[in-house]
Amino acid sequence: MQFFDHVGVDVQLLAGDPKVLARTLEHRRCGGNFGDDSAFCSVHRVLPPKCASSPRWRRDAERISNRTAGTFTELSSRVPQAAGEAVYVETAFHRSWLTILIGLAVLLEAMIAAAAIAVGSAGYVAELVVLPRPVLISAIVLLMAAVAAWGIRESVAIAGAMTLVEVAGLVIIIAAGFAADPGSIRTLPDTLLPPLGDAAAVSGVLSASLIAFFAFIGFDDIVNLVEEARHPKRDLPRALAAMLVIVTLIYILVCFVVVRGVPAEDMASTDAPISLLFERLTGFSPLAITLIAVVATMNGVVIVLIMAARVAYGMARKGRLPAWIERVSPRTRTPLTATALITAFVLVLALFTPLEILAETTSVVILAVFFVVNLALLWLKLRQVPAPESGFRVPIVVPALGAAGCPGLLIGPLVLGP
Repeated sequence: MQFFDHVGVDVQLLAGDPKVLARTLEHRRCGGNFGDDSAFCSVHRVLPPKCASSPRWRRDAERISNRTAGTFTELSSRVPQAAGEAVYVETAFHRSWLTILIGLAVLLEAMIAAAAIAVGSAGYVAELVVLPRPVLISAIVLLMAAVAAWGIRESVAIAGAMTLVEVAGLVIIIAAGFAADPGSIRTLPDTLLPPLGDAAAVSGVLSASLIAFFAFIGFDDIVNLVEEARHPKRDLPRALAAMLVIVTLIYILVCFVVVRGVPAEDMASTDAPISLLFERLTGFSPLAITLIAVVATMNGVVIVLIMAARVAYGMARKGRLPAWIERVSPRTRTPLTATALITAFVLVLALFTPLEILAETTSVVILAVFFVVNLALLWLKLRQVPAPESGFRVPIVVPALGAAGCPGLLIGPLVLGP
């Protein structure tokens, strides 16, 4: 009780107030389903030309993500509330304007990300159904919004089933890539390591890393389910660790196969890159892999809508957004008003903004948020604010390196030039 009082959680809400979300998730669903969904679906998205040219950018994005994931893990045990990033910043700095700014930035990032995934999903659906692109995008967003509003246990169960389909598709791609070129495994280290003496190459790696970062941001979605996890201090660290290990391994292998299998120009010119990759590697019809890509990208839309709605709900409950956004359905125990509001914004962004702009903007916004969140934990540690005894902890160097890496990824390409 004293811990919840310290971090500002209303114990009465957690005890069963009708405005609170339902605690139904175990760690397998928090991470094995929810977190992995967010990151796996990005492998199926349209790969920008910079990212198609080399997987070297992946290392920079992965390093920052791993460090920041450690920061999020400790903060989620210190402050187990929805609207995670905003609440973390408020706990550390006690500045309402900064809390609101970070919360709105997280919402913006989530809506842009959902729009980007919806546009990518429409590209795959267009391979199967001849309909105008706006119709496809609208149908995808609205259908996935309905799933997100259904109930957290139901929507995460659906997302988990989709994850199994996604992983199967990615394993098929990896196997096909190495079967087509068995000797390529020997070149894996050279392909992943950039020539550090070449400023242009390093600049290219950093530029592509900014877009690549879009694929590693699923872990920050998990912390916004903290109020719906049965044992958040135990389950969230496990979920985050499992997600990062599995996603990083699969992502490295898929990107390597992409580089070896299809020229960058061809990948950049298609709306269905995974389908093209499969067809080039195997010579078979890409129908099955296209269906898998549709499932993967739709799954990503569901996950981001769930996360964004919880952020809006959490901010409204803290008085940082209008109170009507806080409303929770008595039947589904989900924030329906927030879900509807987020869905409307996602539709507008998806219909009127180019995909690569969406991906780059998402990365810029979330890197800025991660910078402030890392500073928040660093400040708490420097002030020696006590953490719960049973909570997860990271060394002070973790948030320090995470905070240092985010600006570098943003300004590196500008400093080094094109």
